Amino acid sequence: MRKLIFLALTGIAMCYNSAKAQHNADKVYDFVSVKKQPAFPGGISNFYRYLSHEIKYPEAAKKSNTKGKVFASFIVEKNGALTDIQIIRNLTPETDKEALRVLNKSPRWNPALQDGVPVRVKYNIAINFDLK
Repeated sequence: MRKLIFLALTGIAMCYNSAKAQHNADKVYDFVSVKKQPAFPGGISNFYRYLSHEIKYPEAAKKSNTKGKVFASFIVEKNGALTDIQIIRNLTPETDKEALRVLNKSPRWNPALQDGVPVRVKYNIAINFDLK
């Protein structure tokens, strides 16, 4: 009987730990809380170069001489894809839409690592809109 109770308790503990591990697999870490942060291939300077080549300044923003920054956040997934892209501080509807368009087509990043394992990380970025 004791062996049966012991086996039952062991089974329950294993199920609990398995469920907990599954929950941690979906956890989104803060950028500063991981051992190795996510990175755009070639570094952040290459990411800003990518943005400068891809962003098409909206006509409405040109006409109104709109300048400033759009602040966005996204999750860098374990496979490097960007998901849950959101504008957290807007400039104009047109510049926000353009920032979303460019972030959605971004190449995959190198994912963050925690103890050598890829993890999901929330990342914030400012995208500059300035007529030059």
